[in-house]
Amino acid sequence: MAKEGFKGIDINMGCPVANVAENGKGSGLICRPKTAADIIQAAKAGGLPVSVKTRLGFSRVDEWRDWLTHILKQDIVNLSIHLRTREEMSKVDAHWELIPEIKKLRDEVAPDTLLTINGDIPDRQTGLKLAEQYGVDGIMIGRGIFHNPFAFEKEPKDHSSRELLDLLRLHLDLHDQYSALEPRSFSPLARFFKIYVRGFRGASELRNTLMNAKSTNEVRALLNEFGSKEHDGAEEPRD
Repeated sequence: MAKEGFKGIDINMGCPVANVAENGKGSGLICRPKTAADIIQAAKAGGLPVSVKTRLGFSRVDEWRDWLTHILKQDIVNLSIHLRTREEMSKVDAHWELIPEIKKLRDEVAPDTLLTINGDIPDRQTGLKLAEQYGVDGIMIGRGIFHNPFAFEKEPKDHSSRELLDLLRLHLDLHDQYSALEPRSFSPLARFFKIYVRGFRGASELRNTLMNAKSTNEVRALLNEFGSKEHDGAEEPRD
């Protein structure tokens, strides 16, 4: 991987999807600590920096101390912690109240490991406030991007329908660019349409049309057709 230009390896030990976790992968590794450690050490053997993203526990919040201690002892460069268990998914508020204790544990067990927090962080500003408040090294935004594709901008502002659709076009271009390097399916792109196509007149109809598209070029053609129609950009209530 290093020869191919990769700068590091981030191991996902937090994925809650049933057919992943129930097969002992993703967050299922929380129940297989020895295997988790073996995976980390095998990844480190390649010489690249290794980081881990995980959750507080599998079934119970109080699993966090033993589990995170075990991971921190593997001498990783960064620990990203989603502040919920696998069973909680995203059904409850993230356990921000545990951040001070988790940071204290990191300081005691592996002070050189960076600590990144994740969960209920909707935008850059909220993340920076949390980082300053708790003294963590970084923040990770997940679902927040589905509500605001501009979540990382330094100065929040309102965005026009043109800006949203231009961002979708950029997403399509990047998909094609990386598909040329490693073939990937078009269908997962559909879940992102709702991020960009919303909050303006005709958005619902355009979204429904895009969901039937079969390629990035077809999406581009539909966007161009929509843009060529008489459209004054008036905002309508967001759904």
